[in-house]
Amino acid sequence: MPESTTKPLVEFERVGFAYDARAVLGDISLRVLPGELVAVMGASGGGKTTLLRLIGGQLRPTTGEVRFDGESVAGMSHARLYAARRRMGMLFQMGALFTDQTVFDNVAFALREHTRLAEPMIRDLVLMKLHAVGLRGARDLYPAQLSGGMARRVAMARAVALDPALVMYDEPFAGLDPISLGISARLIRTLNDALGLTSIVVSHDVEETFAIADRVFILGNGRLLAQGTPDELRASTEPLVHQFVRGEPDGPVRFHYPAPSLREDFLGDASHGARP
Repeated sequence: MPESTTKPLVEFERVGFAYDARAVLGDISLRVLPGELVAVMGASGGGKTTLLRLIGGQLRPTTGEVRFDGESVAGMSHARLYAARRRMGMLFQMGALFTDQTVFDNVAFALREHTRLAEPMIRDLVLMKLHAVGLRGARDLYPAQLSGGMARRVAMARAVALDPALVMYDEPFAGLDPISLGISARLIRTLNDALGLTSIVVSHDVEETFAIADRVFILGNGRLLAQGTPDELRASTEPLVHQFVRGEPDGPVRFHYPAPSLREDFLGDASHGARP
């Protein structure tokens, strides 16, 4: 449906956030529509993970409003916030599996905590989720017995265990080899479409993320620098977007840390910076 006639699942309206005096986000406005797979990208420290925490209600905006399914997250009561979180799945950086629980119990955790389903039903649901990520046969293993890519897929199965409306992925490709990275990227796209999800992916991996995303938001210096389809952003002439998409070593983000000129440093006071 056209964006103008579709109610967004997630909406930021002129959102700013600061940790005490340190501003992280400023004047962010964006919409995520039901069924979309969107990516949030940008240089490290640009506020991407903070954006996910604002959606989940762990943080409250300093200015503006974050809405989930039309309701202000900051204005929710505890009961409403917990109900909203049950409609959100989260894949944390590096998976964050419970190391003392089996693969099966990791995926079953949310079902046991948030539903009153009988164990036979939970068993069937867990096996279905594990089968979807190709790991039904690994259900009795512990996280220490898994490769990095397998652990990340178990975390995906856990994130979708409650059939959420929204799944948020925080750096899902970090530390993966090329094969595992490709598998994980395709799984995110497949799960989004097959389960009717809406997905937000925070990532630095341009090629794999652009291959699966419907739209991309690029943050820089705490602001939304650009948004559009992957093809539109590849063609962007905005300097920071251009540098980020192409991975260029120098541009608005400088290779050299600010320093005096070479002449001043080498011909100036030789004692500066030397040991006493």
